[in-house]
Amino acid sequence: MKVEQIMTRSVKVCAPDDTLNCAAQLMWENDCGCLPVVASDGDGSVIGMITDRDVCMAAYTQGNSLSRIPVAAAMARTVIACRASDGVSQAEAQMRDNQIRRLPVLGADGRLTGIITINDIAREARREASTSGRKEVGQQDVAETLAAICQPRAPREVAVAA
Repeated sequence: MKVEQIMTRSVKVCAPDDTLNCAAQLMWENDCGCLPVVASDGDGSVIGMITDRDVCMAAYTQGNSLSRIPVAAAMARTVIACRASDGVSQAEAQMRDNQIRRLPVLGADGRLTGIITINDIAREARREASTSGRKEVGQQDVAETLAAICQPRAPREVAVAA
């Protein structure tokens, strides 16, 4: 099974110069926990990712209101992505290896075409379990991916604004 078969195609995005308040509002209004950050020049290239946790931690560590902190100050600059033509098992492996729940999906041109989440994969596994026929997304694989994602990471030191 290919990523393009189960990914979400309608993806909300933000720009690096948007405020965290704007990003948080988009996440709230669209019931999503992350946004790809796309280049401000409009070429559709993904230059970062921002999660709801990134927003919270930036507010805590920077001691400013969300309307004063740009997305660029809190986003992850390393983008782990997959291609629409990749197999779902490849996407799961990237999630496990990088302990992430969501991957932006890039088209052949390198531009954002969607997003795939552990939720998308779990829903597909459940759908397949309720039907007869070939199973391409195993429930055991989903469980292993989720367990790897949830594995505690080593604590990081964080400077807190006074």
